[in-house]
Amino acid sequence: MVIRAGLRLRTQQAGVQGMRITTHVLDSTYGQSAVGVHACLERASGNGWITISAAETNSEGCIEDWDGCHLERGLYRIAFDSDSYFATLGAISAYPEVVVIFRMPNASHNFQVQVALSPYSYSTYFGTTESQLQNSG
Repeated sequence: MVIRAGLRLRTQQAGVQGMRITTHVLDSTYGQSAVGVHACLERASGNGWITISAAETNSEGCIEDWDGCHLERGLYRIAFDSDSYFATLGAISAYPEVVVIFRMPNASHNFQVQVALSPYSYSTYFGTTESQLQNSG
């Protein structure tokens, strides 16, 4: 199965064109995209976390409306509300929230976070979608 990326977050930094994070959520119980999963993107700041944006997965299990968020190198996390998602399907989840914490070390990459959910397990993937973005200019 091909997993498409859809959570797009972009920023313009000195010479860097469109740094972004993409994500896709898959319901591994039914083998389909997880529709309606609430997710919150946060960035580490001092001793806590600052919310960057919150959204919900679309019909393809992606979040596409996070454009315009300011991103920079650093530590981020995305919290996926698996409890509410599985409750709408009549199931109870052992993991009410799945949190993926990751580091964005290089502003010239596109980063990809993928999550496969089921009521009693989850799996994550983190990587880059391209080797490097082209510098503008």
